[in-house]
Amino acid sequence: MISYVERMLIYPAPSIDRGNWKTKWLDKEDVHFESSGGVRLHGWYAPVENPDCVVLYSHGQSEHVANLINVVARLQESLNASVLVYDYRGYGKSQGVPTEAGCVADGLAAQQWLAERAGVLPEELVIVGRSLGGAVSTAIAAERGARALVLENTFSRLTDVAAYRYPWLPVRQVMRNRYDSVERISQYTGPLFQMHGTRDRVVPAKFARELFSACPSAHKRFYTVRGGNHFDSTPPAFYAKLREFLAQDETPTSYGLLDPAPTLATPSVA
Repeated sequence: MISYVERMLIYPAPSIDRGNWKTKWLDKEDVHFESSGGVRLHGWYAPVENPDCVVLYSHGQSEHVANLINVVARLQESLNASVLVYDYRGYGKSQGVPTEAGCVADGLAAQQWLAERAGVLPEELVIVGRSLGGAVSTAIAAERGARALVLENTFSRLTDVAAYRYPWLPVRQVMRNRYDSVERISQYTGPLFQMHGTRDRVVPAKFARELFSACPSAHKRFYTVRGGNHFDSTPPAFYAKLREFLAQDETPTSYGLLDPAPTLATPSVA
C-alpha cells in the first residue's frame, strides 16, 4: 500500500487524452525504442538540418510528450538543435510502470537511440531535464557524460523534497524512489547550466543550490529567475543565455576564465 501511494505521488502521469498528439505545425517523427526489461518506449524526434547540437529532453512528473510542443520548438529555434523528447515507462504511449531504476534506464535508452540516430557519440548530446526529468538527466550525465547538462527546477534528492512537503512523515526511511542527484552529480565533471526560480514552493531553491554546489565541474553557471515558480514556462532569456553557454570554448584554459557560480537574473515571470 505504501509503495502504491508513493508511486502515485511521484509519477502522476497525465491522461493520454491531454495534450496535442496530432499537431501538424511541428515537423517531427513518432519513434519507438526498447528500454531495460524489454519495455517499449515512445517519443518524438524533431531534427533540423545541420544542427549545432543534439538535445535529449526529459520532462517533469506530470507531463508527457504531447505537452511539449512549444518546448521542442523553442529548443530547435534557440539552439538550432535536433531534439528528442520521450516518455518514461507508464507515461504517454510508453509501456510499463514507472520506478526510479526504470526511468533512469529509459533515459539511458533514449540517449543511446538518439546518439545512433543523429550519428554522434552519447556523450556529445546536450542533456536537458526539468523537475523529475532533471534527476533522470543527472543520472544519465553521471553515467555516460554529456556535451552539457542543463537542469530546470530540479532538486538535490527526492527525499529532501518529500521531507520538506511532509515533515510529519518518516519519508527518508521509507521511500524507495530516492533520486539522490547530489551523489550522482558528484560523478559529473562536464559543463552544467542550471536554472531555478526564487518563488518555487514545490522545490525550494536551496535544494537546487545544494545540487549545483555538489557538481565538481569547473564550467558551470546558475541562472536565477526572479519571482519564478515551479510551473512557469521557461523564460525566453534562459534559452539565449544557454546558447551563449554552449557556444563558449570548452577547453580547460577557458574554464579558468569563468566565474564558477554567477547569478544571472531575469525579470520576474511570476
